[in-house]
Amino acid sequence: MINRFILTTFFVLVLCGGFAVSSSGQTAANATWRVQKYDLNVTLPQDERSRVVTARAVLSIKNVSSAPAGTLTLRISTAAEVTSIKINDAVVDFTKAEEKAGSFSLQRVGMRFGSLAPDAILTAAVEYKLNIKENSAVAAFSAGGGHFLPLSFWYPTPNSWYFTRGADTAPVRLKVMAANGATVVSSGTETAGTFEQKLNGQPYFVAGNWDVSNQNGVSVYLPRGMAADGQKRGAELAAIMSEAKTYISGVLGNAPDVPLRIVSNRRGGGYGSGGTVLVDEAVFRRSKVDSLTAMSIAESVAKMWLGNAVSVTGEGSGVIGEGLSRYLATQFLESKYGKDVADIERQRQRTAYAAVSKRDAPMATVSPLDDFYYPEVANKGAMVWRILAKRIGAVQFANTIKTNTADGNLTLAELRSAFVEHKELVDYFFDQVTDMNLLAGVPQISGAETKVALRNTGATDVTIDIVGTTATGERLTTTTTIKATSFGEVVFKSPNKVVRVEIDADKLYPQTEYSDDIAPRETTDSDPLLAAKRYFDKQDFANAEKTSRTLLAGLPRFDDLRALLGRALLAQGRNVDAEREFKAVIDEKLPTSRSLAWANVGLAEVASKSNQNDAAIKFAEAAIFADADYGASLAARNLRNKLGYASQGDPGVKSFFAEFDKAASSNRKADIDSMVMSGEVAKFASGVSGSTEQWQTQIVQIDRLDVNTVLVETNTTVKLLTRNAETGTAVYRLIKVGSGWKLAGVEMFEVR
Repeated sequence: MINRFILTTFFVLVLCGGFAVSSSGQTAANATWRVQKYDLNVTLPQDERSRVVTARAVLSIKNVSSAPAGTLTLRISTAAEVTSIKINDAVVDFTKAEEKAGSFSLQRVGMRFGSLAPDAILTAAVEYKLNIKENSAVAAFSAGGGHFLPLSFWYPTPNSWYFTRGADTAPVRLKVMAANGATVVSSGTETAGTFEQKLNGQPYFVAGNWDVSNQNGVSVYLPRGMAADGQKRGAELAAIMSEAKTYISGVLGNAPDVPLRIVSNRRGGGYGSGGTVLVDEAVFRRSKVDSLTAMSIAESVAKMWLGNAVSVTGEGSGVIGEGLSRYLATQFLESKYGKDVADIERQRQRTAYAAVSKRDAPMATVSPLDDFYYPEVANKGAMVWRILAKRIGAVQFANTIKTNTADGNLTLAELRSAFVEHKELVDYFFDQVTDMNLLAGVPQISGAETKVALRNTGATDVTIDIVGTTATGERLTTTTTIKATSFGEVVFKSPNKVVRVEIDADKLYPQTEYSDDIAPRETTDSDPLLAAKRYFDKQDFANAEKTSRTLLAGLPRFDDLRALLGRALLAQGRNVDAEREFKAVIDEKLPTSRSLAWANVGLAEVASKSNQNDAAIKFAEAAIFADADYGASLAARNLRNKLGYASQGDPGVKSFFAEFDKAASSNRKADIDSMVMSGEVAKFASGVSGSTEQWQTQIVQIDRLDVNTVLVETNTTVKLLTRNAETGTAVYRLIKVGSGWKLAGVEMFEVR
């Protein structure tokens, strides 16, 4: 732990310019400069093939240290070419250097000027260009639109996005000139194409073409040409956002006054700030809202308070910005969908944390440089806030949070002081790694009572519910306290035999292991889905069924596990039983997109075996359009083709692939490049044009996603110079640009 702490501290100091001899004049790990406002003007390329973005950023920056400062370091992407910098309207010289940030590299731009006193504010005007060679999840632009999110490091700022005491956030003014008449969306109020965000935030924007619907005070940006079902999904998403705002207002006080927007986006789904949240465009093609999307919207609403209206900084800020937001979002889902549905969300959070729980770091000092940062601060953090709320009561907990946010700033140190009556518990969770494992012994029956031995390996006391289940299905609950690093015992007084016992039945506490919470032990995995899937992957379908049923007895709303049960039943030829499980998944209030996709595949297979081909094709297409799981999409496509379905052709698509085959076979790189959307599938295009003897595409199916986008399933034959000919399924994404099509993605390539 000592070596790891020293290493993390070193990275934090470097990333923040924190050494006394650093170019930004900061000491220790404290910030010297903090941004007070961002003002950005951005021009996206007007030429479809250009990959250079031009920008001008004007930053108002305050000296927040206690000493004069005459140096400043700005961080920005290594893809940026800074051409000039002015400090208070005076041109200054600057130096450039590389700065490692975990697996990323940042560009560090340093400059010197006359010292400024504490609390002084300077203006830094930076002219620069960004050369984005290939589109990604955080930075993309093309003829069809694009987006730039904060973690693409596309704008200059003094404090690194990985600063352990919080990255820079401030009000933002943003104007973007997009190409081809695309609409630009960001957060805040829009006036004549300029977005003014008065809350704290980080600059970002999305460009594209949408149909806009206003529902429940929320503007929903849908993919163009959505049918009635897609519009219904939009209304449901708007309702979730509006209701989440009302719920969290009841906890944290009056809502921030910002426009609410939900924006469909191909890549950036899940990001949200300042009242605007991006969702996967496939959400609008699914039969219902999925759990991940609902959580993303609810969390983005919570962050309107925690991070936007209220500045969240200092060490451990992620426990508030990510953890408290996730806790509140889950509480909202419980209020809307019921405790049983929220408990499944908590199960998913618990599973995500369990994967890193044996190598985590104290939450008060964990750094965004750590690969387990978000799984820890969001999921373990949410669990800790839930424990505190339960200890002191929901009303007092909410009042404590509101009191400490009244000044517009919130730190973990402030909240720790506010919960001083629970200091031992708070210190344990925030200052120590997880060492807790709660264990239940096998029930020991003696006459009319059953004794159960308990153990707590953690360094803090726990007060928890123990639930015993009798042979007749009766549930017996008792509450007990187990001292730190100690043993305990409970006694169930019942004439009925207790056959199963579970410690911490409400799953409050973060642990290193969850599978031993139940006795007799049902699995050795903390992830119940993994426990059943191991058997399924080995084609041991009987044991996959048995394990799924056992675990579903305690988690009856776990839709992913139920979908796997249905698949195991189907593999055993028990079609009626499988159909029942698949329908139960479809009927869930808030399933995952993955379980929806597999349930539709399962229903398609059941229908096909009953010669109900039309129904089978309908279910298969639902799985394809859900775009949620590679395996489910491939299985649905194979089944649809087996049934002999043929979609309507498109002369333009047919012509595109005829030209593509000619260009690929003759290795004409320039021709291939002209048929590919700028910034997309660069490696694929390079591979096609480099060593191909034969490339032949036979169109099998065309699935229209919206008015400008199709997925084209093909039977593709490829012969490379040094290999034999290979044939298989390939699925391409084409986007219409002007009157023609461009290749914008390779969704599948099963050519072997």
